[in-house]
Amino acid sequence: MEKEILRRRTFGIISHPDAGKTTLTEKLLLFGGAIQEAGAVKSNKIQKTATSDFMEIEKQRGISVATSVMAFAYKDYRINILDTPGHQDFAEDTYRTLTAVDSVILVVDVAKGVEAQTEKLAEVCRMRDTPIMVFINKMDREGKDAFDLLDEIEKKIGLSLSPLSWPVGMGQDFQGVYDIWSKSLKLYLGGSKQKIQESIKITDLSDSSLEDMIGNKAAKTLRDEIELISGVYEDFDVEAYRQGLLSPVFFGSALNNFGVAELLDCFVEIAPSPQPKKAVDRLVNPNEKNFSAFIFKIHANMDPNHRNRLAFAKIVSGSFERNTNYLHVRSGKKMKFSAPMTFFASKKSVVETAFAGDIVGLPDSGNFRIGDAFTEGELLQFKDIPSFSPEHFRFINNDDPMKAKQLNKGVDQLMDEGVAQLFTLEHNGRKIIGTVGALQYEVIQYRLEHEYGAKCSYENYPCYKACWIESSNQTQLEEFKRQKGRFLARDKFNQLVYMADSSFSLQMAKDKFPDINFHFKSEF
Repeated sequence: MEKEILRRRTFGIISHPDAGKTTLTEKLLLFGGAIQEAGAVKSNKIQKTATSDFMEIEKQRGISVATSVMAFAYKDYRINILDTPGHQDFAEDTYRTLTAVDSVILVVDVAKGVEAQTEKLAEVCRMRDTPIMVFINKMDREGKDAFDLLDEIEKKIGLSLSPLSWPVGMGQDFQGVYDIWSKSLKLYLGGSKQKIQESIKITDLSDSSLEDMIGNKAAKTLRDEIELISGVYEDFDVEAYRQGLLSPVFFGSALNNFGVAELLDCFVEIAPSPQPKKAVDRLVNPNEKNFSAFIFKIHANMDPNHRNRLAFAKIVSGSFERNTNYLHVRSGKKMKFSAPMTFFASKKSVVETAFAGDIVGLPDSGNFRIGDAFTEGELLQFKDIPSFSPEHFRFINNDDPMKAKQLNKGVDQLMDEGVAQLFTLEHNGRKIIGTVGALQYEVIQYRLEHEYGAKCSYENYPCYKACWIESSNQTQLEEFKRQKGRFLARDKFNQLVYMADSSFSLQMAKDKFPDINFHFKSEF
């Protein structure tokens, strides 16, 4: 078991939309031999869509709206990739996915640099000390100067960087990448820039053959820049990286397969194997004998022909066996799974045994929630999987009275997935959907119609923040409920939520009821 766990690498790919995250995922799968031909996400001429974008709406829009999980073997390692949505409207899915990874690859577009969403996601990683590796993409296009870009990443995201590869030119003049990690030069072959020449081992950059390969000007620039790097940036230290203190940087072009193999080779060597995870009572280590896992995502209708739901569970410790009884901690029931799945985007195969670090899909008939734990009997509860207060709020109305049952079922299941949050007003029972971004409403409407046959429309609900409330002062709580009855709702788990209509009302409520705690996330 020890050996199996050390072979595992579970990581997420994060970035701002359009930085090339899904394309990079495709190419990693391609190099891992998991797919024969990578699909371009954008091109409509090619009918193949990206492997990790398998939902109908993703194929139409050319963006990722749900995290997808893919596993493959590379060299002697087993790699689990989680390709997350970059679009901020789906950030909640990404935040939760980051609880299930041991390290992260952050993709930055060379032309756009660090964008707002990149900063947010990197902050979530830094809160948990998740090791971050940076891949600067689209080097075959004109963009920012490499040193300026590294400066920007250090300032905006607060990472300490150590370049492990360096570009030779950029855009039209891009000739390849010098791999500092393995001291070799990777060059493009021919004018098409689609083929990679065999890498050339260069142990000494002062070798005069460098001029023959890339020309005098490029050779001089490369030598000067590599010298500057060794003066400015600290040497790469694997331990500092694994503790989240230092981030290696790679340059390349995912679309043209350039620099991806170097990234993957270095990644499997230095990235951490499965890490310990905090539970409420103790720290759970991956090499413990007893099995434990938690659910970080639920996906309904992965196969539209069967109304099936899958719960994605990350194994924290021990090994998982098919057809073995495990305790579902929240319900106290023993459960066994006859068809647990391992993933390749929407393609699945039944798994007999899985180890700490692996992601397993458990068929779910509506019993599971995000955050649920499974063990061999110990009452563990894992931390850090909260819901955050949404940014947008709308009433949901049923547009087809004959389909009320389908609508309720659809809303229920989509909320279990965590795509949005459902609040039911106390005084009239009207349902409000809260989301992180407005695009989520379109996705919900689309999926309700196409997966459940239910039609809905929305109307605005003026709300500034949803606050989960608790208090040990029962008298004050009752008075608060009496005065603010119109603004009180229950969330999916029946917790009381105050729907503050403005920042002023919220401040007034805090001043007037000092013994009531107002929380912006559901786990307090």
